Amino acid sequence: MRGEHAGYACGAALGFLGDLIAADPRRGHPVAAFGRAAAAVERRLWRDHRGRGAAHAVLCAGGAAAGAALLERAVRHRRGARVALTAATVWAVLGGTSLGREARAVGGALEAGDLDVARERLPHLCGRDPEALDGPQMARAVVESVAENTSDAVVGALVWGAFGGVPGLVAFRAVNTLDAMVGHKSARYRRFGWAAARLDDVAGWPGSRLTAALTVLAGPDRRGALAAWQADGGAHPSPNAGPVEASFAGALGVRLGGTLAYGGRVEHRPVLNGAARPPVVADIERAVRLSRRVSALALLATVAGRLTAGAVRHRIAGGRGTSGRKRR
Repeated sequence: MRGEHAGYACGAALGFLGDLIAADPRRGHPVAAFGRAAAAVERRLWRDHRGRGAAHAVLCAGGAAAGAALLERAVRHRRGARVALTAATVWAVLGGTSLGREARAVGGALEAGDLDVARERLPHLCGRDPEALDGPQMARAVVESVAENTSDAVVGALVWGAFGGVPGLVAFRAVNTLDAMVGHKSARYRRFGWAAARLDDVAGWPGSRLTAALTVLAGPDRRGALAAWQADGGAHPSPNAGPVEASFAGALGVRLGGTLAYGGRVEHRPVLNGAARPPVVADIERAVRLSRRVSALALLATVAGRLTAGAVRHRIAGGRGTSGRKRR
């Protein structure tokens, strides 16, 4: 059992390093393959009904997790293969390096004054309607997306990997992907995507709180991050994006939230850290660097947590074994 936890720690570190070096491939990514499979299942199951949407979420996410569990079971007695499987899965589910790459691409276009290129690249990062956004509004959208996706694309996956190993990693990424695909409030998905959206809220809860806490620890303004999280984290319509975006806003000393256009709708979201200034282009790089620090700390925290839990269970099991022996 102790070897299993050590193997996970080694695999997680290697997978994290792999994401830093290789990032996501342009083609052939496993998450994209899952998305195509989920879309095919959706075409078969879709009805404007919550029950059909719940069946879609359970079938897709549950199937992915079950497949991962079978793979993990198949290599459980081979340490090298177990480490390699964990490393490959961590690499596949993490998206921190791609997140930073896309954010910097938009930031570079904004810095050069090329709003057309910035609008062209923004949909790679978030679902905002870019045509209605000017430079400062796009800078705000990028900072908010970096904050939210630090939790969704990195920290949340590491948390569930620490809890559930390879199946936990895969299940979290599957749920998060389904939410991105069908968890919208559009006419097509308001009912069908309800289960995926609620499941993502539950799965994202621990990662978002850890992200906010690590942002307080790693941010340039710790007091500001904590104050904004406490004051504004609960005001956001998303129970998980709120704490993360508020803590990033406080840490960076900027104001986030407000009016946005998303999926053809205009939303008026609460302002986070309202007394601060609006974001500028330079804040994109600051947000990316903060995201990378938070991600590295999340790797250390989740690996340490798994190793500690494994050591405690081993000690408890050893104590029970000793107490059960007859004294001579």
